[in-house]
Amino acid sequence: MLDPAIASRLQFALTTIVHIVFPVMSMGLAPFLVYFTWKEIRTDEPVYEQLRRFWVRIFALSFVVGTVTGLVLEFEFGTNFAAFSTTAGELFGGPLAVEGMMAFFLEATFLGIFVFGRERVSDRLYFVSAVFVALGTWLSAVWILVANSWMQTPQGFEMAMQAGRPVVTLVDPVAAYANPRFPWMYVHMQNAAVLSVALFMLGVAAYKLRSLGVADPESDGGADTDRRFWRKTLKIALVVLLVTAPLQVVHGDAYGRHVAETQPQKFAAMEAVWETDSYVPEYIVAFPTSADDLMNPRAKDIFGIGIPGGASWLASGGDAQAEIQGLNEFEGSPPVAVVFWSFRAMVALGFWFVLLAFWAGYRWRAGELFEDRLLHDAFVWSSLLGFLAVEVGWIVTEVGRQPWVIQGVMKTTDGVSPGLTGTEATATLLGFVAVYSALLATYTYVVWRVVRDGAPEVTVRREGPDASAEVAVDD
Repeated sequence: MLDPAIASRLQFALTTIVHIVFPVMSMGLAPFLVYFTWKEIRTDEPVYEQLRRFWVRIFALSFVVGTVTGLVLEFEFGTNFAAFSTTAGELFGGPLAVEGMMAFFLEATFLGIFVFGRERVSDRLYFVSAVFVALGTWLSAVWILVANSWMQTPQGFEMAMQAGRPVVTLVDPVAAYANPRFPWMYVHMQNAAVLSVALFMLGVAAYKLRSLGVADPESDGGADTDRRFWRKTLKIALVVLLVTAPLQVVHGDAYGRHVAETQPQKFAAMEAVWETDSYVPEYIVAFPTSADDLMNPRAKDIFGIGIPGGASWLASGGDAQAEIQGLNEFEGSPPVAVVFWSFRAMVALGFWFVLLAFWAGYRWRAGELFEDRLLHDAFVWSSLLGFLAVEVGWIVTEVGRQPWVIQGVMKTTDGVSPGLTGTEATATLLGFVAVYSALLATYTYVVWRVVRDGAPEVTVRREGPDASAEVAVDD
């Protein structure tokens, strides 16, 4: 049987890795749905009604599954990390409670109107429902990230003794909840969600267009509804990718400096620096050449593209000779190989997204966006890479903080439920693996069914002299 601390950490990691897919999908889709609804009302073009109806199905599914898996995560604080909850409950529980009372109920209330009320309410009220659904989705992220960011850069609290044990006491809510990490995490996370959904849209649209023959140079371009629907989807998603991909890289560069200032131990793990050194290289792309290199990146015997002094430049904001504090100077260290390689994967994916966006933008400008088979293949193969980038990014964030559950305040091993046995923790871990694997497989299957069914049929306009006009939309 596994040690209770290890099994609990693995279980929480599993539930987080699966859960995060659903809020990323819903948060990323939210601004698209507001835009589709606005265009549908303003232009009365059937293609925007199709876009709204198609993507709201995936949004609603993601919201429901995300709610269930999110509740399980919160329960795990009591079942597996009761000591942490006892110590930090006064500060940590507040944002989670507000998230449920404010953001979740706001989103859930208006989601019913948005999903089922198009024919029952006015255009104005329907658009308001779309805005409040999106607002609720993004507000949920605010309070979740407030809690998590406080764990990364805790402040606004004091330690007090209650019933013979130390507990966190909130003394400055503004300092605690507006901690230095929150704005960095929020911007990076929300932009990543929108970017991930844009990539997913591009991949689905490219796949459907290829199956319809639109990318075939011999095709007449087609006038049917499905082809127009997917062409519009691809164009809108590409515009968003052109904005979000470069922003993610630029913001990530600044975010890295903030991590170096506030969590030097995590930054040292990201760069696999054990001894304090200067002029530390930055490996933008790196591959292990042996199993030892994979598990022990300190050897730096790897194949990759390194920028001399790049890590020092990133940490300092422009000084390639800057000193980086090594891991040996800290109390304990995270699993460096996990953090190092996850960071490399995140960075490589970020640059690929920029390259893909510029490549597609160039082909669009050249008038060959729908004829480039290689580009469409790249869209398809990249459709889920945004979600992968989010996953490895969170691995860097959470694993890089170890051995601390609250940075510099409480260690993760001290936060585990004291009465939890190895047998109980291992059994629940195995149960979660089975249930969450089935849940993710079911979600994937349902999304695939929605994609397979294609664009919803729209044969009636909401306004106009011809109430039975067929859909016809220009590209």
